[in-house]
Amino acid sequence: MNRSILSVLMVCFSLALVHAQRPDALQAFRDGEYERSVSICRDEIAVNPNNLESHVVISWSLIRLGRFNEALSYAQSGRRISRYDIRITESLGEINYFLGQNNEALGFFQEYINLAPEGARVDTVYYYMGEIYMRLGRFHHADVALSTAVHWVPGNALWWTRLAYARENARDLLGAVAAYERALSLNPQLNDARRGLERVRQVLAQQ
Repeated sequence: MNRSILSVLMVCFSLALVHAQRPDALQAFRDGEYERSVSICRDEIAVNPNNLESHVVISWSLIRLGRFNEALSYAQSGRRISRYDIRITESLGEINYFLGQNNEALGFFQEYINLAPEGARVDTVYYYMGEIYMRLGRFHHADVALSTAVHWVPGNALWWTRLAYARENARDLLGAVAAYERALSLNPQLNDARRGLERVRQVLAQQ
């Protein structure tokens, strides 16, 4: 093997080794090591402020840590880098949801649905929209959103309970019974669903 080929192979090997040793923020996030993920992303952003992936992952990690104002700053920066990145759009919806900014959150969630009607987070987006509509007292809208959420994830007992509660408040009592019963069929220990079912049955018995 001549020296030029050997030199090229050594350079390639060195680059591969450096890449293998580079901290992986996404893997740290997936492992639940959110503080480490944040630290890695900050280092990456310091080197390259336009690194979209770092802005995405640090936003996710800060959301998991409950540090929503910090997450908002990074997500907004990410949006300036890529206006229509659906991960940033969903993160901004989630952040605003937890900050109590209902209308802002709804706007981002609706934008996500328009951009990715079958996106990886569409089920969660509809769930959060349902919760926001309940905050606003718009229970029929909450019913629609939460019905869509359980369409995507039919095995989520908590979401069925929240759907039942939305229907109860919308005075769709039979629909509420059906949703509470579905929740209890998935998780018989769910006290909120059990109490809700008893409450609605009492109202129906008095009619």
